[in-house]
Amino acid sequence: MTGKLTVCVTGAGGQIGYSLVPMICAGEATGKDYKLTVNLLEVPQAKAALESFNMELSDSAFPLVEKINLCYDAETAFKDCDLIFLVGAFPRGPGMDRADLLKKNAAIFKAQGVAINQVAKKTCRVLVVGNPANTNARIVQEYCPTIPKENITSMMRLDYNRAKGQICEKTGCVPTDIKGVYVWGNHSNSQVPDVDNATIKGKPVREVVGDDNWLDVTYIDIVAKRGAAVIAARGKSSAASAAFAACNHMRDWFLGTEEIVAMGVPSDGSYGIPEGVIYSYPVTCKNGKYTIVQGLNVSEKIKAKMMASYKELCDEREVAIPFCATLP
Repeated sequence: MTGKLTVCVTGAGGQIGYSLVPMICAGEATGKDYKLTVNLLEVPQAKAALESFNMELSDSAFPLVEKINLCYDAETAFKDCDLIFLVGAFPRGPGMDRADLLKKNAAIFKAQGVAINQVAKKTCRVLVVGNPANTNARIVQEYCPTIPKENITSMMRLDYNRAKGQICEKTGCVPTDIKGVYVWGNHSNSQVPDVDNATIKGKPVREVVGDDNWLDVTYIDIVAKRGAAVIAARGKSSAASAAFAACNHMRDWFLGTEEIVAMGVPSDGSYGIPEGVIYSYPVTCKNGKYTIVQGLNVSEKIKAKMMASYKELCDEREVAIPFCATLP
């Protein structure tokens, strides 16, 4: 064994947690060389759900797990954590616009940022899954000043996986055949799936698909609205795919990538996106750090969409951050 890690999952008794926590316990996010202490955070009202879930976790007898702690306050849950999955968030309800959702989650993520700042390891890696993920990550960053900004990220891996999945459905290929799919921007309808540099077994995706209108319009729309389509189909939001994507994100960040993937990371000016938002970039990871891939060919059409997504993130930030400042 290489060592020991303490991992926290918030909203652990919910749908995503039900899929995500067993994956973590099996080493899917950290590999097989680490013993794990797993802290599961829930609101007190969900105590029964968390306790019954823990029965199943105990019955699974995960070889890598040394201890599972059920927690009902953030300070206890985040204490000395190495990896934190911020999954729990206020869900969007009927008639609720995005500004309302931002304000509902502002209090949650401000409090979690403060707690992480106080008790987590200063080297901890934080992945925000709960939506609106990019701006929630920006709130955590704002209230967690002693943790390096680059250690607070948002999950765009689900969008990346969806982008590859749609190409597979269209062409009949398998995911490992595809290289060079990028996803830029916000985890929202403004995100920018980009296949201009993508290949399938070395052939350009545009050549294999043979339908530019589908790639430039229909495909982007399907990927951007896939979450809503899942809700319409099953009556609930994505859970298993979101959990798998969260494990993908953390595993690659922690253990390294074999290809270019998508992560929501602090903007640094790359590709003309100013600092101040959490933005999806194509990245590679090595030695526990990610690097934004530079020098990619980006068309003017894609650049315009990228900037529109950036502006949406700025608008969200202008709603959320000032509102946080008014909260106790």
